[in-house]
Amino acid sequence: MVEPAEFRSYYGRPILKEPAWKQPDVPLYLFLGGAAGASASIAALADVTGRPELARAGRLVASGGSIASVAALIHDLGKPTRFLHMLRVLKPTSPLSVGSWILSPFSGLAAVAAASELSGILPGAGRLAGAAAGLLGPAMCTYTAVLLSDTATPSWHEAYGTLPILFAGSALTSGAGAALLLVPSVETGPVVRAGLIGAAAELAAARHAETGLGLASEPYRTGRAGKLLKAARALTAAGAGLSLVARRNRAAGAAAGVAYLAAGLCTRFGVYAAGVESARDPKYVVVPQRERLRR
Repeated sequence: MVEPAEFRSYYGRPILKEPAWKQPDVPLYLFLGGAAGASASIAALADVTGRPELARAGRLVASGGSIASVAALIHDLGKPTRFLHMLRVLKPTSPLSVGSWILSPFSGLAAVAAASELSGILPGAGRLAGAAAGLLGPAMCTYTAVLLSDTATPSWHEAYGTLPILFAGSALTSGAGAALLLVPSVETGPVVRAGLIGAAAELAAARHAETGLGLASEPYRTGRAGKLLKAARALTAAGAGLSLVARRNRAAGAAAGVAYLAAGLCTRFGVYAAGVESARDPKYVVVPQRERLRR
């Protein structure tokens, strides 16, 4: 019998470089931006449907989350000027450039909406800014998934059709979780339904990432990433179950919110860890290449 092949690179060096982004800066950036985007869209819809407490909470979470997301990104870059340099041009073929131009106006609009909400100054302008941030919310939830899958990192690149759905569902549950924590139960009916939709999308996409990508699925279900994503599934399911009784039990609603938010964190850290692991092991580069050549 031939021994199992070992996949090595020249001089023991990796074929691909590991992602150079820092931890926990970038996983937090992914999580905070997604939660902010979903919260902005929830707030815009709540404002239209006459739910003032839900709209207020969504605007504050959107502003705080987006500002914290920018801070995490700047800390990863090392200098604030590097973030400003990313805004010198808009390059449609670069997900990083497009993402910077999504994040920057979204953060400004969300901050204006939150400032108006807190101060009572120019409420019309605040509502208009909140509506504009709500329109950008879906892009905030998903552009980071495109950013990851556009790299050569095997487990991210192979999941180019899965990560946007996973991040969108996770962002929706995170936004719903924040609302369940902050908003009276009388206004949380739409949030509960949104959380259930997000949970279904997140669980389905996570399942596909772990089983439907061939060899590239392996890092999603093993090691640190596997543990984090397993915890994310359990927390998402727990949050969905608890949210069903949130209208009758405030404590259950708060627990659902905490579970949803914790699941969002585990998902982002798990996906990031899976990408790092797939870049470290040459087999995730060599084996798929040979399979494509055979096909």
